[in-house]
Amino acid sequence: MDLLIKLLLNGLALFAAAYLLRPHVRIDNFVSALITALVLAVLNATLGAILNFLSLPLNFLTLGLFHFVVDALILLLANHLLKGFQIRGFWWALALAVVLSIFNGILYRLFT
Repeated sequence: MDLLIKLLLNGLALFAAAYLLRPHVRIDNFVSALITALVLAVLNATLGAILNFLSLPLNFLTLGLFHFVVDALILLLANHLLKGFQIRGFWWALALAVVLSIFNGILYRLFT
């Protein structure tokens, strides 16, 4: 049940962040946001964990800010895999990663 709540909160945060960054980030509807959140969860659990481990020295040197670059790369990969989700370039993916992190932090604090 906790996983389902987190997935719904991630979908809501993704939908709100895409609305804030439009027209450079586009999500067709809330169902697409939930599917994107699920794909992002799988990518972060697999490829994201590997990339974060490999970039640990850079994360250390940048005081954790390089983590946003890894998140942006994962978002760009999800952009290529999904149809209802579109990002226009790396810098917008980086902006989405930062906004998504802020929104997720607020929503998790409110609802969990």
